[in-house]
Amino acid sequence: MASQELSGLLAPIVTLVVWTFVIEVWMYKTRIAAFSKMEIKNTITKSELDARTPPSVRWKADNFNHLMEQPTQFYAIALVLALAGSDGPVDRFLAWSYVAIRIVHSLVHCTTNVIMRRFSIFVLSSVILAVMTGRAAILVF
Repeated sequence: MASQELSGLLAPIVTLVVWTFVIEVWMYKTRIAAFSKMEIKNTITKSELDARTPPSVRWKADNFNHLMEQPTQFYAIALVLALAGSDGPVDRFLAWSYVAIRIVHSLVHCTTNVIMRRFSIFVLSSVILAVMTGRAAILVF
């Protein structure tokens, strides 16, 4: 946009989308390696495949699925804030914090998968998203 400056909230949105692709590549890399060692029939069900797949391989797929869940709310709220012109330092800080915490969540989930650590990180990201949502609600209502 030549005459208009882009919102500072677009970079965190794009960063989280890029991160999702990183997790997707990681997921496929580990799954293809694991699946190539298994004899998989065309009639295998998801539950049968999950039972035979090593947990550390499943964690990447589980995390990829998680990145399709709550972050969709982040995308919507960040876009609402950007479109409403509320992309000042506080909103940028909240957006970047959310993205950073989701990346940390992914790393914990995909490597050690310690549930209570992961849950604590998830709660923190949820609180940040709730604050962003509250800020957006104040703007639009």
